[in-house]
Amino acid sequence: MKFYLSSSYKFGTEALRLIEMTANGNRHVALIPNALDYATDLERRITSVALTISDLEGLGFTVEIIDLKQYFNDPIVLEEQLEHYDVIWVRGGNAFVLAQAMKLCGFDEIIKKYYRDRKNIVYGGYSAGVCILGPTLRGIHLVDDPHQKPYGEQHEAIWEGLHILNFAIAPHYKSDHKESEAMDKAVEYMIDNKILFKALRDGEVIIIE
Repeated sequence: MKFYLSSSYKFGTEALRLIEMTANGNRHVALIPNALDYATDLERRITSVALTISDLEGLGFTVEIIDLKQYFNDPIVLEEQLEHYDVIWVRGGNAFVLAQAMKLCGFDEIIKKYYRDRKNIVYGGYSAGVCILGPTLRGIHLVDDPHQKPYGEQHEAIWEGLHILNFAIAPHYKSDHKESEAMDKAVEYMIDNKILFKALRDGEVIIIE
């Protein structure tokens, strides 16, 4: 399993590497936009997702949206669907909302299985889509609201990440981004609470092959 983890919107400075990482695949991307499910401005959300699709298509990928809500309580069907892609691209938004969506459809266990089995697939994304891979979302709660519950108030906030990475990721660090100031506080929190992390400025990318 390979990882292309960007801090910023789009692909950072290593877009050509993403193309190289998928040279032997079918170039089909499953785009997961559920970190935006908290958004009330639907027009802005649609525009944002459309831009992500356009950017991926600009690199030569074929893109299909996988809305995790359609697979709540149906992880078997979701896993069957994911078999058609060699890239899973998880975009930004609210990391706590994303964690809820992943749990409710079983995506969390599917992706951990892919990692254990060293499946030939690329997990890519940015912001919330990369924060979710670490051991914890503590610290990120100073940037993203953990109390956003678009799938119902009965669901408790999830504070754990997927534990695929042994460190947390702090995106938008010292960057020209609206969340950069809040991320400074998140980094301070991680330092004070001895949470292993890597801070990424917008444009920086972590690649794991």
